[in-house]
Amino acid sequence: MTGMLTRGLPDCGPLLADPGDLTLVFQPIVDLARARVAGYEALARFPGTAGPEVWFAAAADAGIAAELEALAVHKALAAVPDLPPDTFLTVNVGPHLLGTRPVQEALATRPDLRRVVVELTEHAPVHDLGALRVQVAALRARGALVALDDTGSGWSGLQQLAALRPQLVKLDRSLVADADTDPVRMALAEMVGEFAGRIDAWLLAEGIETRGELAAFCRLGVPLAQGWLLGRPASGFAPLAPDVVALVRGHAARARLRDSVASLLRPVRQADVTEPLPGVPPAVLVGRHGEPVALRLADPRTGAAHTAPVSLRVHPTDDVTATLHKALTRPPAHRFDPVVCTDAGGAVLGLLRVEDLASAAAAR
Repeated sequence: MTGMLTRGLPDCGPLLADPGDLTLVFQPIVDLARARVAGYEALARFPGTAGPEVWFAAAADAGIAAELEALAVHKALAAVPDLPPDTFLTVNVGPHLLGTRPVQEALATRPDLRRVVVELTEHAPVHDLGALRVQVAALRARGALVALDDTGSGWSGLQQLAALRPQLVKLDRSLVADADTDPVRMALAEMVGEFAGRIDAWLLAEGIETRGELAAFCRLGVPLAQGWLLGRPASGFAPLAPDVVALVRGHAARARLRDSVASLLRPVRQADVTEPLPGVPPAVLVGRHGEPVALRLADPRTGAAHTAPVSLRVHPTDDVTATLHKALTRPPAHRFDPVVCTDAGGAVLGLLRVEDLASAAAAR
């Protein structure tokens, strides 16, 4: 395809009929602590059903990878003036293409690179790390920040990480997916996070698609995240949807209490102590002011229901390890009974299982 190209844009004629065939969408990057958009990632889109990776691979085969990359950079930088206040824009550049003439010319179209984050992918091999450091230094001198993308998909990127000292490190989706149920992935994510912390870089979890993944990375203390759960790519700089704001705030609040028992609370039925005994345990029998009077439990061996005293009450802000210690020092007959959690007025909030307390304490 060879059509007419707009003056001043890189020539990608062998691949695109017109530079307008390459469009951009912008996906929000979320500040998890504040439940607000911190920035956006510029993502290239092309005609048809083939994904961007197919187009960029075709450009490499045609010998115009730098020209196509430059076109995407050119269009992304042109959008910087439209950014909402206090946000940044991340622009993807292959480290092997950063020093090429087309990409350098595209970057030169905006001399002031403040609010721009140049995102270098870990997948592409870097043959001259010294030259890349010089190129990165030149970008920083113009106000740009540097990010390392896809970190964790291959450990070769850690060499780049140490040498380039990026301000932003993006966890690859392969480490984010199902991390809430996969301890190996979570351990690897923690390893990358610790490494990023040693070089004073922010960690960004990329590809958050489920509430479980969001909860896991909030608990891990990751400051930034992006993914379809938080906001899908859009043609403009869209704000967070109100339900996403509420979701993030809720998980962030629970994460702040991760050292307390609040995050381990399980709901429980309540019944007036003067009424007939409730059916299936567990349940809390409460007095006239809502205070816990007794527990209705099931024997773990026989399943028979029985009434037990409230042997330990705690507040939601109490420490996990301290609560576990108190639970295990109760008399043997009640050592493994649930712990009742109450608010400041003495009303029942829920139950804490000793098993949950032990697991949380072991993970700290």
